[in-house]
Amino acid sequence: MSSRLDEAMFLVYKLLAVSITIFFTCCNTPSKTYLEKYLPKSSFKGVWVTNVGSDALKSEAKIIDLVYNCKKYQINHLFVVVWNKGVTQYPSDVLKKYIGIKQEQMLSHFDPLEFLIEVAHRQGIKVHAWFEFGFSFAYGDPKSLWIEKYPDWLGRDSEGEILKKNNFMWWNALHPGPQKFLLELIEEVIVKYDVDGIQGDDRLPAMPSEGGYDPYTLSLFQKEFNTSPPSNHKEENWISWRSKKLSEYGKKVYQKVKCINPKTQVSWAPSIYPWSKQEYLQSWPDWIIGGYADFIVPQFYRYQLNDYSRIIDQLETQLNAKERKKVYAGVLAALGGGYRINDTLLIDMVNYHRSKGIEGEVFFYYEIFNR
Repeated sequence: MSSRLDEAMFLVYKLLAVSITIFFTCCNTPSKTYLEKYLPKSSFKGVWVTNVGSDALKSEAKIIDLVYNCKKYQINHLFVVVWNKGVTQYPSDVLKKYIGIKQEQMLSHFDPLEFLIEVAHRQGIKVHAWFEFGFSFAYGDPKSLWIEKYPDWLGRDSEGEILKKNNFMWWNALHPGPQKFLLELIEEVIVKYDVDGIQGDDRLPAMPSEGGYDPYTLSLFQKEFNTSPPSNHKEENWISWRSKKLSEYGKKVYQKVKCINPKTQVSWAPSIYPWSKQEYLQSWPDWIIGGYADFIVPQFYRYQLNDYSRIIDQLETQLNAKERKKVYAGVLAALGGGYRINDTLLIDMVNYHRSKGIEGEVFFYYEIFNR
């Protein structure tokens, strides 16, 4: 029975694919918006696509609109969410093995990742699987299945409480359990789908610096140094030790991906440095220097041009000219609460980082182009 359903869905997708080709070829093109006219062209222009504050992935029709809008604004890279709030957005055998759930319930009627890849590739747009939540398994959900099933994975702060930051609930990112799980998810996506890349962000590889006081990490530190870690979670050596462990995991992910498919790109989208290291143990300049990032998209999220230009300028003190070629700008363009950047400011930001040698950008998030 299931095989017949699979065949039926495959035929539906093929019929939709034909319709999409006709749609893109024959639809009337309205007059261009200001942003369409003046947003600088680029060989690398991306956008993050999430299911939070957006319904872009909820149906085949919405995905067709998504790709059409991105094509209109010359977006050529989509970073689409595949993992957040403790579930996958695609049907996952790995997820089912761990917690008995195969996919986010609201998307269980179809496979948005498969369909998006089909539509985007027909328009010459690359698709990257974005593991948005990384080592965070829930957002403000104390009843998460993950807590019940894998209590040993939980991150702990210096008071022994479950690790939380900005309402995100975290695993211990140094524990082999969640590390193995995420690596299995990444492998599943690369093998199952024709993705052009995978991406971790400010939660992969990452952990709030308040963490590391769980039994596993305390024991690991004790074995290496024959002493307990400092109670001050921002003590310099304690920060560096945990940060190095996470960088080693990032390298492991990179090597695993390249072993499966050398053409699959591995990128990271951390916060700005050195704040990223102090707050989330992400020393991402080391990832570029160490050679386990095809490119990095730091979240240069600022609301004013002066603030934006200042953090762009800081890159010159962190990376040399060759290393900066692997950096694209993460630009805050919209938020779920209603924020939409002014078009002129957005264009000014892009022009500024281009003037500093940053040759591409990724916008957060798709809704800025859904107009």
